[in-house]
Amino acid sequence: MKKVITTDQAPAPIGPYNQAILSGNTLYMSGQIAFDPVSMELVTDSIAEETKQVMKNLEAVLYAAEMTFENVVKTSIFLSDMNNFSEVNSVYAIYFDESTAPARETVEVANLPKFVNVEISMIAIK
Repeated sequence: MKKVITTDQAPAPIGPYNQAILSGNTLYMSGQIAFDPVSMELVTDSIAEETKQVMKNLEAVLYAAEMTFENVVKTSIFLSDMNNFSEVNSVYAIYFDESTAPARETVEVANLPKFVNVEISMIAIK
């Protein structure tokens, strides 16, 4: 059985999907981009600020599912430009202990929603 996870502390979906789905003990989180959940404006002042907003959005969804970044077992990072990898990775690293960090892939893509620079999705387990 699946349970829809939603919070007003993260941006509302802009299409036919949910912020996350909990199936059993596994949380499948949709990709987040750098929308400020209050203003629904994109935070794109710098790649670091954009990544911080993405991580805040993901944290809010995790919290709504009664989880933290410690529960994350897999992340997918999508970049519009691999030259941003180092800065994105530096911000990402703040949220995880390197010794217990989740599995991850990082890929460059031709485009992302709203032409942002970074999108991140996650899978977490209770």
